[in-house]
Amino acid sequence: MNDDIYSAYMEAGALAKRFREEAAAMVVPGASILELVDTIEQAILDEGAGIAFPLNISINEDAAHDTAGPGDERLFSEGDVVKVDLGVHIDGYVADTAQTVDLGDNALLVEASREALNAAIALVRPGVTAGELGTVIQHEIESRGFRPVANLTGHGLSQYYLHGEPMIPNVAMKGGAVFEEGMVFAVEPFASTGAGMVSDSARTMIYSQIANRGVRLASAKRVMNQIRDRRSLPFSRRWLTGDKIDLALSALKRSGVVRGYPVLHDIPGSLISQTEHTLIVTEDGCVATTL
Repeated sequence: MNDDIYSAYMEAGALAKRFREEAAAMVVPGASILELVDTIEQAILDEGAGIAFPLNISINEDAAHDTAGPGDERLFSEGDVVKVDLGVHIDGYVADTAQTVDLGDNALLVEASREALNAAIALVRPGVTAGELGTVIQHEIESRGFRPVANLTGHGLSQYYLHGEPMIPNVAMKGGAVFEEGMVFAVEPFASTGAGMVSDSARTMIYSQIANRGVRLASAKRVMNQIRDRRSLPFSRRWLTGDKIDLALSALKRSGVVRGYPVLHDIPGSLISQTEHTLIVTEDGCVATTL
């Protein structure tokens, strides 16, 4: 960490906060999911910043990794619990943040993830362990009658890298990473009315490049050209142009060049809330760049 890197993280955080709130304000019954994500992603680019990952809009039992697909016609509905998860980067330094918009009567569920995050932030300082955060997150969620999603975690951030160490659990555990000044990570509690465990669904709209090797298929080469500037950051199926895109993605997955991120969901009929901020550990506490 130096002054330039710190400034990049703080600038990314301020923009992420602004665009997260603008996106949340667009979540109303009857509004288009595709229009929301296109509008917010373009606004990020218009500011001269980078999109760290496709704007995630995950609804009800879907916890994460959903975004609009090409020509997506889905609309928000009364009663939806909508997670808005957004990432901005400045020169690769990422701000990752999320909030839940309740279109029904689920204020306590939204409160559970929000207050779990607030309790975790209050603990962060050098010498505290990741496991201690998991303990307070679980307590805050369970005290309100919900389950923390045990197999989703917060994660370390570094330049052009979204999911590194330390891992921040959403349930109690002993030990874990010991926080040090200058560490950067996202904390993201999820509270569920369901099983508190997520699994892959059949829907995949987000991918990332994980290797760089030659491909023969012409459509796969065209996709590789379009994602090269992502520098391994995730991209959306919706961003790709040309024909035979799905064929190209299948070929790239088989060859180990890209990986998909299926939508993660709890049991059908359940509801999940999420709140997330990016933190920088300081000498005597932390700074939440997105708060």
